[in-house]
Amino acid sequence: MPEIAEVARIVHFLRKHLVGKTLSKVTASDDPNVYGKVGTSAAEFQKSLQGKKVVGAGQQGKYFWIVMSSPPHPLMHFGMAGWLKIRSEDTYYYRKKEGKKGKEEEWPPKYMKFLLETDSDPKVEAAFVDFRRFARIRLLHCPEDQIRKIQPLSANGPDPVVDKNVVTEEWLVDLCRGKKVPIKALLLDQANISGIGNWVGDEIMYDAKMHPEQYSNTLSDAQLKQLHKSIHHICSTAVDLLGDSEQFPETWLFKHRWGKGKKDAPKALPNGEKITFLTVGGRTSAVIPSVQKKTGPVAKETSDVESEKEEKPSKGVKRKNKKAADEDDEEDEPPAKKQTKKAKKEKDEEQQKPKSKVNGTAPKPSAKGTQKPKVKNEPSNEKATAKVKEKPDSKSKKSAAKEKPAVNGSRRRSARLSSG
Repeated sequence: MPEIAEVARIVHFLRKHLVGKTLSKVTASDDPNVYGKVGTSAAEFQKSLQGKKVVGAGQQGKYFWIVMSSPPHPLMHFGMAGWLKIRSEDTYYYRKKEGKKGKEEEWPPKYMKFLLETDSDPKVEAAFVDFRRFARIRLLHCPEDQIRKIQPLSANGPDPVVDKNVVTEEWLVDLCRGKKVPIKALLLDQANISGIGNWVGDEIMYDAKMHPEQYSNTLSDAQLKQLHKSIHHICSTAVDLLGDSEQFPETWLFKHRWGKGKKDAPKALPNGEKITFLTVGGRTSAVIPSVQKKTGPVAKETSDVESEKEEKPSKGVKRKNKKAADEDDEEDEPPAKKQTKKAKKEKDEEQQKPKSKVNGTAPKPSAKGTQKPKVKNEPSNEKATAKVKEKPDSKSKKSAAKEKPAVNGSRRRSARLSSG
């Protein structure tokens, strides 16, 4: 998922290529997930931006927006795999695969949600794409200075780069001391602080020499002071480099953390320190145990061994939405039912075999299936019935013990009870 640095990269390109230009053509592809789930539509988006001038662009964490000459203003979130492409420039934050180098990209690109074209010469073309459809595009009907004061941005925490003056050491101490949650989970919660995702969170934890599972309210003053420095150092460096991972420092965990589950991937840093993986806040976390030591109580969400066992079969499942998870559950249920029916069928067939030999014919399963258990289970059914009838009369363990031998018929049972 694009995080604070990758989003900053797109805002950079928006300011470079679109700000100051008028949109001569806007094309939007309808998508009930990308548009509909946030109360807008492709048609409304297209109509609202057509012919308007782009006057600015902004960011708060993983959200970014384009400021138009008049409201509404489009607010966007990339979700898991969304991105903004500009035809005249390579906006990607990672190196393209070797096979794609030199090959002209398809345009308009596949999975396009909207395409913007300017009236400038040369013309600028920008396209928002998302093949997984977790991205969100909405329209904010408010003045530019109110964009961050209304939902959803008002419900999110400050951006550590844009709002550096807000994310102070005192602010962080109050936040951490006021909550008892794993420290990494606290940083991943966008309601607390905007823009920190999984890899940025791991990098901050490693830089601060802090175990991601340790409860936030158990951290010392010295640890919180270092955590504050690490948040600003990692976020600012990543944003300044526009999320270009090739330019990240070689000492960063980012350079070595992507090998989980791969055969030839490094299992240690170049200096020999082992890389392990834990699940914290529902996300896989890369940890260097020799550096990130536990200094207080930790959340017992999972152990190293448990996380490895659980995460292997759930590869590609964790990121599914609720609907997909529900579908998986539904798929798991039928085999169990089928197995039960199969076992029952085999049992019925076994029960039917002796009868078919006596009668000389293969009886209908329904008829014999109902008769055979009746005859076979008569004594046990009678016994159960007798026990149910006698239960109200048995008032002590003594009487219950006397009732146990009475298994040879109701007459003997009643005789014994009366003699007792």
